Amino acid sequence: MTIPEGEIPPRREPVFKAPWPSMTLVGALLGAYALQVFVLGEAAYQAFGFSPAGLETGGWPGLFTALFVHGNLAHVLMNTAGALAFGAPVARLLGVRGLGPVVFFAFFLVCGALANYGFARLHPGADVLLVGASGSVFGLIGAATRILAGRGGLAPVFAPRVLAMTAAWIGLNLVVGLLGASPGLDAGQAVAWEAHVFGFLAGLLLIGPAVWIARRG
Repeated sequence: MTIPEGEIPPRREPVFKAPWPSMTLVGALLGAYALQVFVLGEAAYQAFGFSPAGLETGGWPGLFTALFVHGNLAHVLMNTAGALAFGAPVARLLGVRGLGPVVFFAFFLVCGALANYGFARLHPGADVLLVGASGSVFGLIGAATRILAGRGGLAPVFAPRVLAMTAAWIGLNLVVGLLGASPGLDAGQAVAWEAHVFGFLAGLLLIGPAVWIARRG
């Protein structure tokens, strides 16, 4: 293609504007679900799901592995959509170079593990299986709440706008808990809304230290 002298070609916008760490996270969740469906099958739930009862007998790896197991296609698609929407501002704030991506992925894992652990502390010894990345996604939502309130920066935890949005998210989860149902769940499945709340609070509080660590690199 030739360009007449003096004319500036229009700048092409990238198809995907999300930072690569958040796109990679989405790919990892979808890839893990494909492995679950086409290779592992039903065995994935017992092998990698998280159980409060199992935690008491040394099943702590499930705190992390359960984040990559999902109940069905709708479940994983909802979580990947949330990871992309709310992970993008978090990844941008942490940075896409140096320590930024490492901190981003660690943040995702830690929020999810704390969400599962919080559920286990509320339901000690419960013989139920938790699967899905929603606790981690709510950690990203918690972090994004402070970023949104800070207009791209990081608003204080007790800023009025942060408190208002926190109340709204927690209230939403309480309603879901009372209804006992949510889109994307099959019959017999329930929403671990308590894990969502723990994940949200973890993200809300840990994004500050995460930014500090990321910027040291």
